[in-house]
Amino acid sequence: VVGRMRYSSNGAFFVRACADGVEVPAVYKPRRGERPLWDFPDGTLYRREVAACVLSDALGWGVVPVTVVRPDGPFGEGALQRFVDHDPEEHYFTLLDGREDRFRQFAVLDILANNTDRKGGHCLRDRDADEVVGIDHGLTFHPVPKLRTVIWDFADEPVPDALLEDVRRVAHEAEHGSLGDVLAGLLSPMELAAFGLRAAELLNDAHIPA
Repeated sequence: VVGRMRYSSNGAFFVRACADGVEVPAVYKPRRGERPLWDFPDGTLYRREVAACVLSDALGWGVVPVTVVRPDGPFGEGALQRFVDHDPEEHYFTLLDGREDRFRQFAVLDILANNTDRKGGHCLRDRDADEVVGIDHGLTFHPVPKLRTVIWDFADEPVPDALLEDVRRVAHEAEHGSLGDVLAGLLSPMELAAFGLRAAELLNDAHIPA
């Protein structure tokens, strides 16, 4: 542990993850550092962070930096996410111009994950890859519709065909393939079923909701 992340509503720590002579800066969010919420089960936010990364990777979009469950962290089990070197003055509203297609991926991911907390500052430009990525996905995958986002620029737009194909493939893998098993280890059965319903609704309507 190097230090605590400032302005985080839950316990979040800047850490060095080391293995085989390689050192990677990361953000560690332990289960025991989560504040209880009235609408999310206690001690589940770190698993939702990982589930969002699993979904992002399954879609092939790389929106969420590598995030894994670490059972033996300094303060117990929690999520460990690669730290993104970024300019804190940049955010969704400064990064949107010229990156609309990237943020359409954000929008669709947030619909599928039922993201209740997409703030502008959760969109970072990775200085190393010059790619925009998203962080802070602890408040996701609730079974009740709770979408809250700043990304309304694409409301009522048709979802691009390429994105719909990715959603269709992932929905099938979640229902019939190994992806469902992975998500079942991170989410409750009701949450996983609700994810399937959201995917089906998006595929049927084929528009970004307003």
